[in-house]
Amino acid sequence: MGILSQRRTRIGPKTTKRVKMTTLIIVLIIVAVVTVFSVQNAIPVAISFLFWKFEASLAIVLFLCVLAGTIIGGSAASLFRKKLSRKNQNSIY
Repeated sequence: MGILSQRRTRIGPKTTKRVKMTTLIIVLIIVAVVTVFSVQNAIPVAISFLFWKFEASLAIVLFLCVLAGTIIGGSAASLFRKKLSRKNQNSIY
């Protein structure tokens, strides 16, 4: 292991609070942009997926796509953090 991988930095409460606040602001901006875009594009669209065909509002389709992306991205990030945490715990002992 190199020197950089052994060095641990402590994150203070101010830094953690700043990161959480920045994350919240970014999420709120994304939600606002998606909401405005969805409302302005509320026309019905035809959806075809495998054997299913149906019509739905573009706003609903966009919302479901953003929701699915958020869930998949959050799950992937959570699994990555969990794996990294286990790796760090194993290297400590």
